[in-house]
Amino acid sequence: MLSRGRSRAAGIFAVTMVSVTLHDVSKSYGRTAAVSGVTMEAQQGGLTFLLGPSGCGKTTILRMVAGFLEPTAGTIRFGDRDVTQVPAERRDCGMVFQGYALWPHMTVEQNVAFGLEVRKVPSAEVRRRVGEALELVRMGPYAARRPNELSGGQQQRVALARAIVYRPNVLLLDEPLSNLDAKLRLEMRGEIRRIVDETKVTAIYVTHDQKESLSLADRMVVLRDGRVEQVGGPREIYERPGSRFVAEFLGETNFLRATLEGPPAHGARTVRTPAGTLATATAGDRPQGTELTASVRPEALRLQLEADVPAGRPALRGVVAETTYLGEMAQHRVDCAGTAIKVFELNPRALSRRGEPVALTVDPEQVVMLER
Repeated sequence: MLSRGRSRAAGIFAVTMVSVTLHDVSKSYGRTAAVSGVTMEAQQGGLTFLLGPSGCGKTTILRMVAGFLEPTAGTIRFGDRDVTQVPAERRDCGMVFQGYALWPHMTVEQNVAFGLEVRKVPSAEVRRRVGEALELVRMGPYAARRPNELSGGQQQRVALARAIVYRPNVLLLDEPLSNLDAKLRLEMRGEIRRIVDETKVTAIYVTHDQKESLSLADRMVVLRDGRVEQVGGPREIYERPGSRFVAEFLGETNFLRATLEGPPAHGARTVRTPAGTLATATAGDRPQGTELTASVRPEALRLQLEADVPAGRPALRGVVAETTYLGEMAQHRVDCAGTAIKVFELNPRALSRRGEPVALTVDPEQVVMLER
């Protein structure tokens, strides 16, 4: 069934691939600015994530793209088409809501068909498209059931089918997995990625879940207080955050006050911190003596016995103060000259290493220098 769905989806759900571009878009409510001067692009046929804490403006941006809200300033384009003043029903967007928004008195088939019937699509065409959409989301056998007879994951599949059945050029997803348990979220992540890849629709996905965005996104737009903080691919943003806010929001990290030593160079440079010395390859051409913040991810640190690391090698030296064993990983807190450093050790061989003198080493590429 899957191979048949894939072969048919390319033709059935072929869409006009368009990018979505926002230029200097703002939205204010009286004196309160919900979104301020956002410029971004969702690339055609890709999955772009709007990511940030609650109140950062991500859902407001999504609703402006959908046409549910009108921007206070700025322009929104679908390809070359200016849609800033175009009503929602004429924007060719499919929307998947956080709460599914399925009609409880209708069957799965009727829910998916509803939008086509409103658009006066002929009955035979409605049946054909609904069948194909349900096949694509693997819900064909459940067509006669009502929403209360489905699991949360199945309801979300129906909501996806309803959003794509009329072949929108843009698919908008507003925290679609937040109501699912952890196992179903993992399953549905793969399904959403598959459907976007097969239909080639331009998708914009709103979430505050870092793992969701890192595992699915082609491109991420990190928002803070209604403004764009950083844009890039998942690996780029995780490994090269542009600010302390981004580094902290996208996962756990150790922040250390740091001073650069030595003149600017193309290779690694020494960094002195209260916890010890490190080498970094991310300082650029900043001069000697510049005071910065070093961000080092816990999983980037290598935990070694202190005696195994030569005295002249850059390292953070200390004693393991606490170990939390989590099965596949152990979390250590290492006291380095009064500074607590968090370290993640994969596949740990000991339940605890408390009291061990250790040295923490790290690749210079993974010591990221940030402005204070």
